[in-house]
Amino acid sequence: MKIFVLVKQVPDTNEVKIDPVTGTLIREGVPSILNPDDANALEEALALKDQYPGTTVDVISMGPPQANYMLRECLALGADNAYLLSSRTFGGADTCATSTTLAAGVKKIGEYDIIFAGRQAIDGDTAQVGPQTAQRLGIPSVSYVQKIREVKDKTVVVERALEDGYEIVEIQRPCVLTAIKELNTPRYMTVRQIEEAYKKDITVWDEFDLKVDPKTVGLIASPTQVHKSFTPPPKGAGEMLHGTPSEMAAALVSKLTEKHVL
Repeated sequence: MKIFVLVKQVPDTNEVKIDPVTGTLIREGVPSILNPDDANALEEALALKDQYPGTTVDVISMGPPQANYMLRECLALGADNAYLLSSRTFGGADTCATSTTLAAGVKKIGEYDIIFAGRQAIDGDTAQVGPQTAQRLGIPSVSYVQKIREVKDKTVVVERALEDGYEIVEIQRPCVLTAIKELNTPRYMTVRQIEEAYKKDITVWDEFDLKVDPKTVGLIASPTQVHKSFTPPPKGAGEMLHGTPSEMAAALVSKLTEKHVL
């Protein structure tokens, strides 16, 4: 079985700040990490590799040259090959243009059985790239996968998380499955695996290697434009009421009356 995993290097959101003047993310000095949902996607691919002998796992990412550090982390975790789609032409892409580039990369690598992706990236939270890539490839997809029940010769049976439960879906292979954190717990790297990862080559392709029309990728092909980014103003500190239910109700009515709410 041949499995691809779509991964992304993202800024650590615990360290992200927004420039109050320009409204853009301040990326300087902010550490980058493997997108958390993508880590779950990779773990599930590696778990299938452990379960089914002969399975290979390749990771694919679109991003700047420094994304190779994240890809080496994927190799250290157990991926067999890593591909970086990197070019200034790809810069400024929204989900529509990103999926076009990723689909081109998938097609260039060759045949596959399952493509895993994280549900969404923490720097965009759109949850669109996985399904859009499936649409570009002309294959079915299931999002919010919380469990792989069974892998059959031509299909995969999964649980898709819903707000009030889950549904069981049997999907034809090849397919795209997007993972959520409930799917698994990602494994850790070992020192030996890290050493081995740095001995491997990462394949880097640009628009010429992928043979894509520059007008179909990057900023020029992105219909989505972000008008403004901002940090919501902090809310005032809350006030806890204490006492019996009757006392707290009376205190609440008194405070609401003071503020002319009642």
